[in-house]
Amino acid sequence: MSNQHAAFVGSIPENYDRYLGPCLFEPYALDIVQRVKVSEGAGVLEIACGTGIVTRHLRDALPKSARLVASDLNEAMLAYASGKFGADDAIEWKQADAAALPFADSSFDAVVCQFALMFFPDKAAALREVHRVLKPGGSFVFNVWDEIGKNELALIAHETVSTFFEHDPPAFYQVPFGLHEQELIMNLLEAAGFKDSQISVLAKTGTSPSAADAAKGLVEGNPVIVEINQRATVDVQTIEAAVAAAVASRCGDRPLVGKLQALVCTARR
Repeated sequence: MSNQHAAFVGSIPENYDRYLGPCLFEPYALDIVQRVKVSEGAGVLEIACGTGIVTRHLRDALPKSARLVASDLNEAMLAYASGKFGADDAIEWKQADAAALPFADSSFDAVVCQFALMFFPDKAAALREVHRVLKPGGSFVFNVWDEIGKNELALIAHETVSTFFEHDPPAFYQVPFGLHEQELIMNLLEAAGFKDSQISVLAKTGTSPSAADAAKGLVEGNPVIVEINQRATVDVQTIEAAVAAAVASRCGDRPLVGKLQALVCTARR
């Protein structure tokens, strides 16, 4: 994975949170949080917290006495996330590389990660780190997107953007949808030392107020915008309008409703 595929910088965090958050990530955030079962006083770590979508639901769902640490390698995303919370939320924010977590062994009762493992350059190292910081018997709950063909909005965006670049089209969308082989995921978990690993397929629907809003997120709410700007052969507004028309033709408009599918994974140290 090139660095540009993880470049959630500039206005990307705001567009990601505003336009993609409710449509793509909220439905799965609600699911993943209800899978985190801890007792009073437990410690929970969220890695790659992004703009704090899961963080919000975790803080609301966890016991008030539970310690919640939210981490992300990306400074821009972490800053945006922390700005959405107040001191009363009692969240510890930490910039951290998932492959080298700055926490002691056996520090947490649960680790949570939503739609991020795909982006980690060294997935094996990241999983070993999760295993290390979990207490014996602690749980790891995470999800990854299923293949892009089962996720309408991303597929349409990827195909539409590609039509504007005959040579070397933006490749960002290959990354978030590139870790969908269940056998590979299970092998990675086993190699990291996890046990009782399970994977389930979870289909959802993503809803956006309009096709234009969805297109704004699909183009300007992720690093594909970086690749588009680097090529500088077509203006962003033209591409965004084409994406809006394409998603509206297949998923409707006002509201737009698209099919989503992910793999939800649980494992235990």
